[in-house]
Amino acid sequence: MVKEIERAGFPVVQMCNLVPVAKTVGANKIVPTFSIPYPLGDPSRSKEEQWKMSYHRVGVALDALTTDIKDQTVFKVQI
Repeated sequence: MVKEIERAGFPVVQMCNLVPVAKTVGANKIVPTFSIPYPLGDPSRSKEEQWKMSYHRVGVALDALTTDIKDQTVFKVQI
């Protein structure tokens, strides 16, 4: 689906925890997440820590939207 949206001219960033799968299906801009049930948070951490983690990953994804790339890129995130 990501490739079809990009073919239509819209920039796409795939946020996922299964990075190898995203690479296999051809996603060009990938931002790693935590887990399938909690992609942007970790319920074992405090609400403040979860907010910081989510805020950071969404920021990385927004930056990725405006980044010109030539090859598939996995953007680095802080844990």
